[in-house]
Amino acid sequence: MTDRKDELAENLAKVERRIADACAAAGRGREEVTLIVVTKTYPASDVRILSELGVRHVAENRDQDAAPKAAECADLPLTWHFVGQLQTNKVRSVAGYADMVQSVDRARLVTALSKEAERQGRELGCLVQVALDAEASGRGERGGVGPGGIEELAELVAAAPGLRLAGLMTVAPLTGEYAGRELAAFERLMDLSTDLRRIHPAANMVSAGMSADLEQAVAAGATHVRVGTAVLGVRPRLG
Repeated sequence: MTDRKDELAENLAKVERRIADACAAAGRGREEVTLIVVTKTYPASDVRILSELGVRHVAENRDQDAAPKAAECADLPLTWHFVGQLQTNKVRSVAGYADMVQSVDRARLVTALSKEAERQGRELGCLVQVALDAEASGRGERGGVGPGGIEELAELVAAAPGLRLAGLMTVAPLTGEYAGRELAAFERLMDLSTDLRRIHPAANMVSAGMSADLEQAVAAGATHVRVGTAVLGVRPRLG
């Protein structure tokens, strides 16, 4: 366990340096960017070590992995983010442990999340997932709503009991005009965030950037970066 803690501490320090350097290059303060460590496929023991090392935000993308892990780590001072495509039949479970759902991309999901948040007496922060590879108001290959669908969906979230509209999230697209142009994609997301904040000033969270492109996200103005591999390493294939 000591070896694993040393490994995670070293990786975490490298990522922290990358974020700090990116902030300095962009003329931003390091405190303007929150690191979310994506712990998908990694055990609860790693989450516990990360907490000991000062990590306060973790993310998961599959409820069947996240629910037992969150339960095992319920004593830790962590904010849990759900970042995967979310089916409505998993909403009851996710609403029980997630503090933030970053992948809100359709009206039916808003309704289900609101119902469960109210039933469980919780408030869920919600990000509208933006698909920059989608048609104006269509859906993207990896979930998300096209830019033209943001306003309507944001209004639904803002009006829904038990939900709080927190901002926008995107994943750098693999197809379309922004494929391979991460900085341009994240700058587009920032423009969309500016538009959203004119109507909903408190929805100021912008989640973008992962292990390979966090610098571009910070340069564009992201407030949160989601980093998995660079902190936890490449998980070996099973079998």
